[in-house]
Amino acid sequence: MNSILCKQFCRLQINIGNNVIKQSVKCSQGIPSATPFAVPVANKWGDAPILNPPKIYKKIEFPERRKLRIMDKNPQYLRLWKSPKRLIDMRGPEPVHNFLIHKQFGIRALKGGNLRHGHFEMIRLGINRKMDDTRMFAQWRIPAPWKPVTRKGQGHRMGGGKGSIDHYVTPIKADRIIIELAGYCEYAEVFPFLKIIAHNLPFPAEPISQEIMDNEKEHEAYVQENNINPFSFKYCLENNMLGCRSWASPYDYLWHNKHR
Repeated sequence: MNSILCKQFCRLQINIGNNVIKQSVKCSQGIPSATPFAVPVANKWGDAPILNPPKIYKKIEFPERRKLRIMDKNPQYLRLWKSPKRLIDMRGPEPVHNFLIHKQFGIRALKGGNLRHGHFEMIRLGINRKMDDTRMFAQWRIPAPWKPVTRKGQGHRMGGGKGSIDHYVTPIKADRIIIELAGYCEYAEVFPFLKIIAHNLPFPAEPISQEIMDNEKEHEAYVQENNINPFSFKYCLENNMLGCRSWASPYDYLWHNKHR
C-alpha cells in the first residue's frame, strides 16, 4: 500500500513540475527552446527523476539563408591553370580560420587533407536533412574547390608534359573550422549527425563546441605554467641532445613535433 501511494505521489510531482516549467517557457521573452519541456533525469538511487528546467537563450540573429548552399564543382576561371602539388597547403596548423564566429558548434579538422566536390555534397546533404532550420542555421567556413589536380590516363607512358586537369580540391590544414552550426539548440542535439559527417571526411575531424575549445585553451595554459619537466621537444632540439638535429625536419623547428 505504501509503495502504491509513493508512486502516485511521484507522478503528481512530475505533472506539477511539467506544468510550472511550461508556463515559465511561455513567459521567457518569446524565445523558442530546444527542449520546451522539462528533461527528466533519474538520480543514482532510482527514485523520482530530477526535473532540469530548459535552457533560456539570448536573442540570435539568423542569416537570410539558413541551409548550406551548393558549392561549384569547377571554379569559373577566365584561363585554366595547372598547379604543382604544393603539399604546404595542407601542412601545419591553420593560422586564421581556427575559431567559431557564432561561438556555438562546428566541425574541426584534426589533420590536413583535400576535400573534393563529393565531400562538399556529403556535408551539405547530411546537415540540411538533419538540422531543424526553424531554429538552427549552418554556414560554410571553407571555399569551394579551387586547386586543380592533374592526372594522366591509365596505362599512359610517362613523358609528354604535365597531364590534363582531372578535378579540383580545397586544401585543408589542421585545426581548420569546416562548417559552423548555430541557433537555438544544444550540443547533445547536434552531436550525433555532426559526428557522422566528421567520420566520413577523408582526414581525421571532430565535432566541437565553444565550451570544448575554451577548455582546451585553459588546459594548454595550465600545462605550460605548471610543467616542471624541462626536457620538452623544443628544448632538446635547441640543445641538440643525442644529436637529434641530424634527423629533425625543418618543420620541427616551426611546430615542435605538434604537426608534420
